[in-house]
Amino acid sequence: MTKLPPPFTVRLSQFLWVLSLLAGGVAVVYLFVIREDQVPLITEVVKGVAEGRSEETYTAAADIVFWSVFAVAVTLLLIQIVLLVSFSNRKPNARWWQLATVVGQIGLFLLSSEFFATGEHGPVLRQVLFAQWSLALLALLFSSFRGALQWTARKYDVRRAGSGEGDF
Repeated sequence: MTKLPPPFTVRLSQFLWVLSLLAGGVAVVYLFVIREDQVPLITEVVKGVAEGRSEETYTAAADIVFWSVFAVAVTLLLIQIVLLVSFSNRKPNARWWQLATVVGQIGLFLLSSEFFATGEHGPVLRQVLFAQWSLALLALLFSSFRGALQWTARKYDVRRAGSGEGDF
C-alpha cells in the first residue's frame, strides 16, 4: 500500500497556515518586547475613558489590558496550531473552527489597532498582525477549494503499490 499525497490546494493551504502562525509568533514576541514602551501609551487611552482616578489605577488598568490582549493572541496561536493538525488529519468541521479563529484574529487586529498600534512601534505591529490574519484568511480560502474539499471527504488516500491511477 502507498499513500497518495494531498492535492496542491491542501499543501498551499497548510503552507499559508504555517506562514500565518510564524507571523503570529513574531507579533507575540514583538508585543512582549515593546511592552515597556506601550504601557504608557495604553495608560493614556485608559485615561481618556475615565478621568479622575489615581495614576496607579490607570497603570494597573493598562497592564490588565495589555496582558489580556497578549493572552488572547497566544491562545489564538495555540488553537490555530491544533486546528492545523486537525485539518491535516482530515477532522470534520476543522475549517469552521479555523474560520472562528480568523474572525478572532481580525477582532484582535482591530482591538490592538486601537490600544497598541500607537507610538513608534505601532505601524510595525499593525503590519505583522495584518499579515497574520490575511495569510490565515488566504489559507482558509485555499482549503475550501474543490480539490481540498474532496480530499477532506475521503478519509484515506491509499492504493496498492505499483497499481495504476484508477485502481483503489
